[in-house]
Amino acid sequence: MKNTVKLARIKANLTQQQLADKVGITRQTVSLIEKGKYNPSLKLCLQICYAVHAKLDEIFWIEQEEFE
Repeated sequence: MKNTVKLARIKANLTQQQLADKVGITRQTVSLIEKGKYNPSLKLCLQICYAVHAKLDEIFWIEQEEFE
């Protein structure tokens, strides 16, 4: 899944550690999510969105063609 967590985090003026603290995960998990190497649960996706003041479809999205 492609995501723009890193851009949203920077725009929100948060470090990886600060974002991790806000959503209750480790900094390493934030790094893996930003690199696309870890797919977070829907709940975690929403927590990240709330933390960076963004909508779900602005940060996490899969194009329909990727399912076909």
